[in-house]
Amino acid sequence: MPYYICRLTSEDGRLLSRSVLAASPDGCRKLYESEGLCVLSVARDWKKIRVRPFGKKVRDKDFILFNQELMALIRSGYPILKSIETISGRAKNIHLKELLLKVEADIRSGKSLSEAFLPYEDMFSKVYTASLMAGEKSANLAGTIGRYVQYAKIVSQTKSKIRSALIYPTLLIIFSFILVSVLINFILPRFATFYQDYQAEMPAITTALISFAMAMRRNLVFILLFFALLFLAFLRFRKNEEAQVAFDRFKLKIPYGRTLWRESGVSLFSRTLGLLLEAGISLLSAIGIACQAMPNKFLVRSMKGMPDSIKNGQSLTESLTATAVFPGLALDMVRIGETSANLQSMLAEVSDFYDERIRARINTLVTLIEPIAIIFMGLIVAGMLLAIYLPIFNIIRVVR
Repeated sequence: MPYYICRLTSEDGRLLSRSVLAASPDGCRKLYESEGLCVLSVARDWKKIRVRPFGKKVRDKDFILFNQELMALIRSGYPILKSIETISGRAKNIHLKELLLKVEADIRSGKSLSEAFLPYEDMFSKVYTASLMAGEKSANLAGTIGRYVQYAKIVSQTKSKIRSALIYPTLLIIFSFILVSVLINFILPRFATFYQDYQAEMPAITTALISFAMAMRRNLVFILLFFALLFLAFLRFRKNEEAQVAFDRFKLKIPYGRTLWRESGVSLFSRTLGLLLEAGISLLSAIGIACQAMPNKFLVRSMKGMPDSIKNGQSLTESLTATAVFPGLALDMVRIGETSANLQSMLAEVSDFYDERIRARINTLVTLIEPIAIIFMGLIVAGMLLAIYLPIFNIIRVVR
């Protein structure tokens, strides 16, 4: 969506010039005319051309804030279109603003709120559009949005805690590689020249590191080209569904990660299904959406046949058992929820229980990774110091 420069006049005769993001020049005119301004001209603002090589991104916290504002405006009696207009006018995230302007245009053309958001569900999730649809059908849109906001906050907080826990060990590992690169490419080659001047015999560790450093410098262009090709292959891999399924299946075979990915999928499936059932969506419709919300594509494929199983008369517990994805404890809790007619609350208990387990496992993993990363860095630094200082002792003996 482009920017436009609008030349305007106010009621007191002042000339104004503003740059605004809009779908079309007509959209600019309607926007400022609704504010009581006279639009003299509208032209494309070519100075503001946004290049987005990695696509559009709306942050979770911005989208949650938008839904909180939308819920408050709807509860206060604002029409949906006027609410979207008000929020889009204040939106600071340019991608969210662009999205809301498109949604606004769709609503003006006669679409419902859920229909207007439907083309953009890949940016968020099918859970959101399904929740909007359920709210529209039940005439309780504000309440449904409120439940979605609580759901999105919990999911966002879980992701944030996992990222925060992994920041420190990741930084340690990155710093280790930077240190090795600096020593190999800049320091060791200079020491090599210095040692050759004294014709000192160098230890095997120094000879090996210097040979490696020289090889790295000679083949730097090829190494950079290799990483560029690797990056392009990664981008293509992200678009290949079969490759992603195979990779996600491989992740489930990693000893410690297997439990983490499986339990995170169980937690997200349970929380999503509980939200949709609470919003009034039927179990058959909610199952397909909840399966798509799982982060592991292999697990999604494993649970693909669940809607057909429920159509054939199986219970939710029987369908989940057939997938071999849910652990026994989760199956028992779901069975209790079905028999007691309290499935939504029991699904929430399942997701809360496994969220706590995931956080505990992540904390344990980080506790193990941190000392390992520190020891790894210490060994690298010790090896480099030995490679540099051992020849110095040989030079001292030669000089003597």
